[in-house]
Amino acid sequence: MSSSGKSKKGGSRPSSNPSGRGLKVRVKTAARRSNSSARWLNRQLNDPYVQEAKKRGYRGRAAFKIAQIDDKFKIFKKNSRIVDLGCAPGGWCQIAVERCGPGAHIVGMDLQEVEPIAGVVLLQGDFMDDDAPARLKAELNGPADIVLSDMAAAATGHPQTDHLRIMGLMETALMFAEEVLVPGGSFIGKVLQGGAQAELLKLVKTKFKSVRHFKPDSSRKDSSEMFLVATGFKEN
Repeated sequence: MSSSGKSKKGGSRPSSNPSGRGLKVRVKTAARRSNSSARWLNRQLNDPYVQEAKKRGYRGRAAFKIAQIDDKFKIFKKNSRIVDLGCAPGGWCQIAVERCGPGAHIVGMDLQEVEPIAGVVLLQGDFMDDDAPARLKAELNGPADIVLSDMAAAATGHPQTDHLRIMGLMETALMFAEEVLVPGGSFIGKVLQGGAQAELLKLVKTKFKSVRHFKPDSSRKDSSEMFLVATGFKEN
Protein backbone atom coordinates (compact mmCIF):
# COMPACT_ATOMS: atom_id res chain seq x y z
CA MET A 1 0.00 0.00 0.00
CA SER A 2 1.48 3.36 -0.96
CA SER A 3 1.86 6.21 1.49
CA SER A 4 -1.02 8.05 -0.12
CA GLY A 5 -3.33 5.02 -0.48
CA LYS A 6 -6.85 5.17 0.88
CA SER A 7 -9.89 2.95 1.02
CA LYS A 8 -12.63 3.27 -1.56
CA LYS A 9 -15.56 5.37 -0.48
CA GLY A 10 -17.89 3.33 1.66
CA GLY A 11 -15.33 0.52 2.10
CA SER A 12 -13.92 -0.74 5.36
CA ARG A 13 -10.50 0.21 6.65
CA PRO A 14 -7.61 -2.23 6.16
CA SER A 15 -7.06 -4.45 9.18
CA SER A 16 -4.44 -3.17 11.62
CA ASN A 17 -3.37 -6.73 12.44
CA PRO A 18 -1.01 -9.07 10.54
CA SER A 19 -2.75 -11.22 7.94
CA GLY A 20 -1.18 -14.48 9.04
CA ARG A 21 1.82 -16.23 10.52
CA GLY A 22 4.80 -16.79 8.26
CA LEU A 23 7.51 -19.40 8.46
CA LYS A 24 9.89 -18.90 11.35
CA VAL A 25 13.43 -17.91 10.37
CA ARG A 26 16.51 -18.58 12.47
CA VAL A 27 19.73 -16.61 12.02
CA LYS A 28 22.99 -18.41 12.67
CA THR A 29 25.50 -16.43 14.71
CA ALA A 30 28.37 -15.62 12.38
CA ALA A 31 31.88 -14.96 13.64
CA ARG A 32 31.51 -11.23 13.05
CA ARG A 33 27.97 -10.98 14.40
CA SER A 34 27.45 -10.61 18.14
CA ASN A 35 24.87 -12.67 19.98
CA SER A 36 22.84 -9.52 20.68
CA SER A 37 22.73 -8.50 17.01
CA ALA A 38 21.77 -12.05 16.03
CA ARG A 39 18.92 -11.98 18.57
CA TRP A 40 17.76 -8.62 17.22
CA LEU A 41 17.83 -9.90 13.64
CA ASN A 42 15.98 -13.08 14.63
CA ARG A 43 13.29 -11.00 16.29
CA GLN A 44 12.93 -8.72 13.27
CA LEU A 45 12.73 -11.58 10.79
CA ASN A 46 10.09 -13.39 12.84
CA ASP A 47 8.02 -10.37 13.86
CA PRO A 48 4.63 -10.57 12.08
CA TYR A 49 4.22 -6.79 12.26
CA VAL A 50 7.58 -6.23 10.55
CA GLN A 51 6.55 -8.65 7.81
CA GLU A 52 3.10 -7.09 7.41
CA ALA A 53 4.55 -3.56 7.27
CA LYS A 54 6.74 -4.61 4.35
CA LYS A 55 3.75 -6.14 2.56
CA ARG A 56 1.70 -2.96 2.89
CA GLY A 57 4.49 -0.53 2.11
CA TYR A 58 4.55 1.01 5.59
CA ARG A 59 7.83 2.54 6.75
CA GLY A 60 7.93 0.36 9.86
CA ARG A 61 5.98 -1.72 12.38
CA ALA A 62 5.14 1.42 14.40
CA ALA A 63 2.48 2.22 11.79
CA PHE A 64 0.34 -0.51 13.35
CA LYS A 65 0.58 1.14 16.78
CA ILE A 66 -1.18 4.33 15.68
CA ALA A 67 -3.59 2.31 13.51
CA GLN A 68 -4.61 0.21 16.53
CA ILE A 69 -4.92 3.31 18.70
CA ASP A 70 -7.24 4.80 16.09
CA ASP A 71 -9.22 1.55 15.83
CA LYS A 72 -9.83 1.77 19.58
CA PHE A 73 -10.44 5.50 20.06
CA LYS A 74 -11.53 6.74 16.58
CA ILE A 75 -9.13 9.68 16.59
CA PHE A 76 -8.68 10.25 12.86
CA LYS A 77 -11.41 12.03 10.92
CA LYS A 78 -11.58 13.03 7.27
CA ASN A 79 -9.77 16.29 6.44
CA SER A 80 -8.12 16.55 9.88
CA ARG A 81 -5.23 18.93 10.57
CA ILE A 82 -2.45 16.95 12.25
CA VAL A 83 1.02 17.52 13.71
CA ASP A 84 3.29 14.46 14.11
CA LEU A 85 6.30 15.01 16.40
CA GLY A 86 9.16 12.54 16.10
CA CYS A 87 7.70 11.33 12.82
CA ALA A 88 10.63 9.29 11.39
CA PRO A 89 10.55 7.01 9.52
CA GLY A 90 7.01 8.11 8.62
CA GLY A 91 4.68 5.23 9.46
CA TRP A 92 2.34 7.32 11.61
CA CYS A 93 2.08 9.93 8.84
CA GLN A 94 1.24 7.18 6.35
CA ILE A 95 -1.65 5.97 8.51
CA ALA A 96 -2.86 9.55 9.01
CA VAL A 97 -2.94 10.13 5.24
CA GLU A 98 -4.64 6.79 4.67
CA ARG A 99 -7.38 7.41 7.22
CA CYS A 100 -7.91 11.17 6.93
CA GLY A 101 -7.92 11.37 3.14
CA PRO A 102 -6.51 13.83 0.59
CA GLY A 103 -8.16 16.80 2.30
CA ALA A 104 -6.07 16.35 5.46
CA HIS A 105 -3.26 18.76 6.33
CA ILE A 106 -0.40 16.87 8.00
CA VAL A 107 2.90 18.32 9.23
CA GLY A 108 5.67 16.10 10.62
CA MET A 109 8.99 16.93 12.30
CA ASP A 110 11.97 14.78 13.20
CA LEU A 111 15.69 15.10 13.89
CA GLN A 112 16.31 12.71 11.00
CA GLU A 113 15.58 13.43 7.39
CA VAL A 114 12.41 11.60 6.35
CA GLU A 115 11.77 10.40 2.81
CA PRO A 116 8.88 12.32 1.20
CA ILE A 117 5.33 11.14 1.86
CA ALA A 118 2.54 12.28 -0.45
CA GLY A 119 0.18 14.59 1.40
CA VAL A 120 2.60 15.39 4.25
CA VAL A 121 4.80 18.44 4.93
CA LEU A 122 8.02 17.15 6.51
CA LEU A 123 10.38 19.33 8.55
CA GLN A 124 13.82 18.26 9.73
CA GLY A 125 14.80 19.66 13.12
CA ASP A 126 14.93 19.19 16.87
CA PHE A 127 11.53 19.83 18.42
CA MET A 128 13.33 21.02 21.57
CA ASP A 129 14.93 23.91 19.65
CA ASP A 130 13.47 27.33 20.42
CA ASP A 131 12.32 27.93 16.85
CA ALA A 132 10.68 24.52 16.31
CA PRO A 133 7.15 25.43 17.48
CA ALA A 134 7.13 28.52 15.24
CA ARG A 135 8.25 26.46 12.23
CA LEU A 136 5.49 23.94 12.82
CA LYS A 137 2.84 26.63 13.30
CA ALA A 138 3.91 28.36 10.09
CA GLU A 139 3.44 25.15 8.09
CA LEU A 140 0.23 24.25 9.91
CA ASN A 141 -1.18 27.71 9.14
CA GLY A 142 -4.07 27.34 11.57
CA PRO A 143 -5.19 25.25 14.54
CA ALA A 144 -4.67 21.48 14.73
CA ASP A 145 -7.26 18.78 15.36
CA ILE A 146 -4.67 16.23 16.51
CA VAL A 147 -1.14 16.36 17.90
CA LEU A 148 0.83 13.10 17.85
CA SER A 149 4.12 12.47 19.63
CA ASP A 150 6.19 9.33 19.21
CA MET A 151 9.33 11.15 20.34
CA ALA A 152 11.92 9.22 22.32
CA ALA A 153 15.33 10.28 23.62
CA ALA A 154 18.34 8.10 22.88
CA ALA A 155 18.40 5.25 25.40
CA THR A 156 21.01 5.48 28.15
CA GLY A 157 20.55 1.94 29.45
CA HIS A 158 19.38 3.34 32.79
CA PRO A 159 15.59 2.81 32.96
CA GLN A 160 14.81 5.66 35.36
CA THR A 161 16.89 8.15 33.36
CA ASP A 162 15.24 7.05 30.12
CA HIS A 163 11.82 7.38 31.74
CA LEU A 164 12.49 10.94 32.94
CA ARG A 165 13.86 12.01 29.56
CA ILE A 166 10.87 10.77 27.61
CA MET A 167 8.53 12.35 30.15
CA GLY A 168 10.29 15.66 29.55
CA LEU A 169 9.65 15.31 25.83
CA MET A 170 6.02 14.49 26.54
CA GLU A 171 5.55 17.57 28.71
CA THR A 172 7.03 19.79 25.99
CA ALA A 173 4.80 18.17 23.36
CA LEU A 174 1.80 18.72 25.62
CA MET A 175 2.63 22.42 26.00
CA PHE A 176 2.78 22.72 22.22
CA ALA A 177 -0.53 20.87 21.87
CA GLU A 178 -2.15 23.37 24.23
CA GLU A 179 -1.04 26.18 21.93
CA VAL A 180 -2.34 24.72 18.66
CA LEU A 181 -5.27 22.37 19.37
CA VAL A 182 -8.85 23.29 18.58
CA PRO A 183 -11.39 22.86 21.40
CA GLY A 184 -12.27 19.16 21.42
CA GLY A 185 -8.93 18.23 19.82
CA SER A 186 -6.83 15.16 20.62
CA PHE A 187 -3.31 14.49 21.85
CA ILE A 188 -1.55 11.11 21.65
CA GLY A 189 1.92 10.60 23.08
CA LYS A 190 4.31 7.83 23.99
CA VAL A 191 5.30 7.33 27.63
CA LEU A 192 7.41 4.79 29.48
CA GLN A 193 5.96 3.29 32.62
CA GLY A 194 7.56 4.75 35.74
CA GLY A 195 7.13 7.05 38.74
CA ALA A 196 6.75 10.39 36.92
CA GLN A 197 3.94 9.02 34.78
CA ALA A 198 1.27 9.65 37.45
CA GLU A 199 2.17 13.33 37.76
CA LEU A 200 1.91 13.84 34.01
CA LEU A 201 -1.44 12.07 33.99
CA LYS A 202 -2.79 14.50 36.60
CA LEU A 203 -1.68 17.45 34.47
CA VAL A 204 -3.20 16.09 31.26
CA LYS A 205 -6.52 15.44 32.99
CA THR A 206 -6.83 19.16 33.70
CA LYS A 207 -6.53 19.90 29.97
CA PHE A 208 -8.67 17.17 28.38
CA LYS A 209 -12.08 15.68 29.05
CA SER A 210 -10.93 12.08 28.60
CA VAL A 211 -7.45 10.69 29.30
CA ARG A 212 -6.56 7.01 28.98
CA HIS A 213 -3.51 4.79 28.72
CA PHE A 214 -3.35 2.17 25.99
CA LYS A 215 -0.79 -0.42 24.91
CA PRO A 216 -1.46 -1.64 21.36
CA ASP A 217 -1.00 -5.30 20.51
CA SER A 218 1.77 -4.20 18.15
CA SER A 219 3.88 -2.86 21.05
CA ARG A 220 6.44 -5.47 21.98
CA LYS A 221 5.48 -7.45 25.08
CA ASP A 222 8.80 -6.69 26.80
CA SER A 223 8.54 -2.96 26.14
CA SER A 224 7.55 -0.53 28.90
CA GLU A 225 6.03 1.88 26.38
CA MET A 226 2.40 2.88 26.56
CA PHE A 227 0.44 5.60 24.81
CA LEU A 228 -1.44 8.38 26.49
CA VAL A 229 -4.65 9.10 24.56
CA ALA A 230 -6.22 12.44 25.51
CA THR A 231 -9.39 13.61 23.78
CA GLY A 232 -11.74 16.56 24.19
CA PHE A 233 -9.27 19.42 24.64
CA LYS A 234 -10.77 22.03 26.95
CA GLU A 235 -10.94 25.70 26.01
CA ASN A 236 -8.90 27.95 28.29
